[in-house]
Formats: sequence, structure tokens, C-alpha cells
Amino acid sequence: MSFRQIARSKVGAWASSGVLMIALFPGRPGAQVPKPFAPSVNPVTDAVRNVLTKHAKSLIASAELMPAENYGYQPTSKQMTFGALVAHVIQTNVAICSALTETTPPMGPEGLKKISGTDSKDTLVTAIKQSFDYCSAGFAKLEDAALREEASMFGRKTGMSRADALVTIAVDWADHYSTAASYLRLNGILPPTAQPKQ
Repeated sequence: MSFRQIARSKVGAWASSGVLMIALFPGRPGAQVPKPFAPSVNPVTDAVRNVLTKHAKSLIASAELMPAENYGYQPTSKQMTFGALVAHVIQTNVAICSALTETTPPMGPEGLKKISGTDSKDTLVTAIKQSFDYCSAGFAKLEDAALREEASMFGRKTGMSRADALVTIAVDWADHYSTAASYLRLNGILPPTAQPKQ
């Protein structure tokens, strides 16, 4: 990726978060005022904790918004169903978050294999909530200094650092939510982040 492509992607990310608009148009009516900057002793893990809070809310709401009868929906035969997407989020949450924390996971590898996109909506919504609760509990104790350590998944060494696992899960949440949002829109449902603010 060239510097220009990286710069464009960064500008796009900042623009979508409102940061760029505040910088370019500070006096514009209705502009959000940023929170005062406070240095952190754990800037990386604090940033991902914020990402976790945002994506947990959006992905859980997506699972709740999709009607049960549409959990078998897939845009094309080559894509996973909505139910399979929710199951995949649950599996990756539990597996990757287990590599980042000493907290006991809600289910082991055998339990994760049993999670299926054909499970009922109620079962999958309950499980996705549990998976994000697990990640949140583990991340609450995570510090930047621990990111250099090797990640172990269900007691097995992975050959990657906890930093690798942290970046992987953060990117996964963004990817999973963009997929969930597109599935919702294709079913005539506004995704959580597009819903009018109340």
C-alpha cells in the first residue's frame, strides 16, 4: 500500500469519526466538542477497549434487529448466512479473547464447534452477548506491557504475540459489523449506527 493510499484511508477514518470535521470547521454550529485529551499509561489497550465497547454494542444490536426468519439469509450462495456470521463472531470472540486474557472462557474448543448458524436466534443472541462479556472482562485487566508476550489460545501456544491477537480481533469486529450492516440493509433494516439518535 502506498503512502497516498494509507493517507487516504486514515483521512477517511478520521472524517467518519468526526475528528477531521472538528479540526477543519471548529466553529460550525452543531460540531461535536472533543473530550479533553488525557494521557494514558496503556494507550493501546485503552484504545481497543473503546473499540470493543463500540463494536459490542453494534454487533449485539445487529443480532437483535435481524428477524429470526431472516437468520438464514445470504446475499449470494457463496456468502455465509446471517446466522453463520453471528456464530462466527461468537467463535472468534471467545477464541481470540482467550489468547489475550487469563479469564476462563465461557466455552472451550468443543463447545465452540457446536455453535452453528442454524441455532435459534435466541440461542445466538445469548451467546454473542456472553462472548462480548467475556472479552470485556478480560480486556479490563489487559495492559500494554503484556502485549509483547506470546498469546496462548485455550492453553496452547500460538506463535504470535498478544499484540497480534489484539489487532486481529479489533479488525475482525470492524469487518464483521460492516458485513452485518450490509445484510441488514439488504433486508430493509437500518443498521444500529445508522439509526436516528434518540
